[in-house]
Formats: sequence, structure tokens, C-alpha cells
Amino acid sequence: MNILIAILALNLIVILHELGHYLVAKAAGISVLEFSLFFGPKLFSTKKGETTFSLRLFPVGAYVLLEGEEEASDSERSFSKKPLAVRMAVVAGGPVMNFLGALVFICVVFAVIGYSSMVLGPVPPGSPAAEAGLMAGDRILRYDGRRVYQPSDLYSFMAINNGKPSVIQLQRGNEKKQVLFVPDVIPAERYVLGFGAVEPYGEESTLVQYIVPGSPAEESGLLPGDRIIRLDGQPVSTKKEISRLVQEKQDQPITVTVLRAGREETLRLTPRLEKGATYFDTGFSFQTLRGGSGTILKQGVVYIYAVIRSVVYSFGWLLTGKVSLTELAGPVRIVSIMSEAVSYSPTLSLILLNLLNISALISIAIGATNLLPLPALDGGRLLLYVFEAVRGKPLSPEREASISMVGFALLMVLAVFVLFNDIIQLVRG
Repeated sequence: MNILIAILALNLIVILHELGHYLVAKAAGISVLEFSLFFGPKLFSTKKGETTFSLRLFPVGAYVLLEGEEEASDSERSFSKKPLAVRMAVVAGGPVMNFLGALVFICVVFAVIGYSSMVLGPVPPGSPAAEAGLMAGDRILRYDGRRVYQPSDLYSFMAINNGKPSVIQLQRGNEKKQVLFVPDVIPAERYVLGFGAVEPYGEESTLVQYIVPGSPAEESGLLPGDRIIRLDGQPVSTKKEISRLVQEKQDQPITVTVLRAGREETLRLTPRLEKGATYFDTGFSFQTLRGGSGTILKQGVVYIYAVIRSVVYSFGWLLTGKVSLTELAGPVRIVSIMSEAVSYSPTLSLILLNLLNISALISIAIGATNLLPLPALDGGRLLLYVFEAVRGKPLSPEREASISMVGFALLMVLAVFVLFNDIIQLVRG
């Protein structure tokens, strides 16, 4: 059921995109030959006026077929006969509809639960944020010289910098300040003992709260309530110190001294190699704020701008090799993410809010990706129209269709790669 809901939500986003093309084309007086839900063999169709509305076999996507879009037509109502500005508006209508739909989705979420700000919440003592001198109430403005609008912006820039020391510009009251921030880099391959601490930083980070089943901690007899005080005779006062010593020992046995019920106990543990993804420990938490309809609308627009910008940044990072193609998420992983959002929601209202939240993000990403200047995407077609404006005459519909076909073939190769990569990533967990 969760997967079905996720597939329906993803299809709704794609249908919104095609509906944008359809509505602008109809408003411009262009003849729309077909509006199809899904792809493959036709299951059902009905004709209203000049447009055939069809339902096809494979429940993925939608498309709109305009007269004169793929082959020459002498009709004055064909796409190819319309002025350049009209054709550009029709092509841009899909992404714009994605952005408008996302704006509605995200404004509903912001109205109900508030919006994420760049204002820091409590800063835990001993965390990288505290060590940098950051305080609760600080508003982060820039990270490594780049403006940040959403917490996700900051984490993206941190990841692309590989966690290197970076300057944070912030607003504290009426004063603007700069601090040097150094996150703790948690490597993808790391040795672990297998326990969770009461607190992530400070003195309570050596106090065991829970034990991971099947871990070295469980096998050695470490218990919740134990306080780790020494590793191989070296005193430790924070979990960060524990992690550092464990990485140094790697898979060598360690003598762990704990304080249990006021008495010292000695245990013998052998760290275990864990493989995951590199992440950055920061100590950041951001305040969720609320506002009136004007503020919500403004924050919705800011959110859309931030996501569009992140798509542009990601495209640039792909071209420069800073981001691997394996990090691209295709429809399989998108459906998986949306399905998880549903499964982790205990109530119907939370299911709807989580779906709206992630649907807004994906709708913006689809709209922005379609505007990239690549053949077969809306952005590629808009680029052709810019060339048309420069050269003073249009390409023939056949030539334009040929270019789009080549681009489509390349896009399909990428889609197959992303599909298999999605499956591999899901299998790996």
C-alpha cells in the first residue's frame, strides 16, 4: 500500500508537468491531439473536441501531443506556426506548473507545522558548533561564501567541501560575525563498539544508553548505565575521544574500563568494521518558525528558489566530477523514499503532510531538471528557440524532432543506468 501511494504521488507530479504544457497550449489556441496518462499500449480512450484523452498500460508518467510539434503542419493552429514567444511559453508551462504545484504543497505544510529557518536552536556543549563559538539564536547567512536559505543548503556545501574548515557568516542580534567551522567527519568505513550514548557530546556522551544487538558491545557484556572511563588505560571524557581511540586500534582487542554502580569493571572488546556513508557531525539544530499567510508564501518561494539552485549546483558538480553519477536518484529510489515517508507516519494527517513535503521537493526538482539545457528536456528545446531568435528563422519540425530524438536516446541510456544504480543502492541498503 505504501509503495502504491508513493507511485500515485510521483505520477501526480509528472501529470502536473504535462498539464502545464496542455493548459498553455490550449490558452494559445494550439491544437492538442492527445493527452495521455501513462505509456505503452492504449487501454482506454475518449475524444472530447479535437483532443483524445487516453489511459495506457504502464503506470508511469504522462505526455501531451500537439499538432505540428513533431512533424510539419499547415494548420494555423499547429504548434510550429505559432510565434516564438508562444512556443517558448508552451514548453516552459510544464516546469512552471511543477513550481506552482510545489508552492501549494509546501505552503500547506508550512501553515500546519511551520518552516525550517537558518536560526540555530540549542547548541550542545562540546559539539563542533560550540567549539566554533556558535550560539542559540544565531542566524547563519553564508557557508564558505555561499548564501544559505535552507539547512539542506548548508549540508550540501559542507559535503561538497568534504568537511573541510569553512567560514560561516552569521547574524547575532544587530551584529554580523564570522567564525571558522570544522565539522567532525565520520568516515564511510569506521570501526565501532556498538553502543549509543545518552548525549552526543560532553560528559554524558560516555554514558551508555543502549546496546546495538549483535554488536561487540553486547558480546562483551557492556550494559546500559555503564560509564566508559578508560580505553587500554587511557582516560576518556567524551564519545569523540572514544571514537578516535577505536579508529586507531581498528580491529585490535581493546580493554574497556567502565564505572558500573559505583565500581570499576573491565571488559574486552574487539571493534567491528562498519560500512556506510560519510557524514558530518555538527551539533546544529535549526528552529522551526511560524508566520501569517504572507510569510508562509514568501518562505514557500524562498524554498522553491533554494531547491532550483541546488539542482543547478548539482548539475555543475556532476560536470566537474565533484559528484558521482551513482549519487543520482531515479524513479525507483524516489518511490522508495516516498514510501518510507508514508510508512514512518503514524497518523493519516502526518502521512499527508510528509507526502506533501516530499512531493513539493520532487516536483521542484523535476521542474528544474527539465529546464536544464539538455536535448530532449524542456530546457534543451528552449535553448533551440534562443538559437532560432539569434539566427532569425526556425528549425524545421523534422530537424527539431531529430535533435530531440538523439537527446531522448541519450537520456534513455542515462535512465537505464540510474535505474540499475537505484536497484543496486536499495539492495545494499
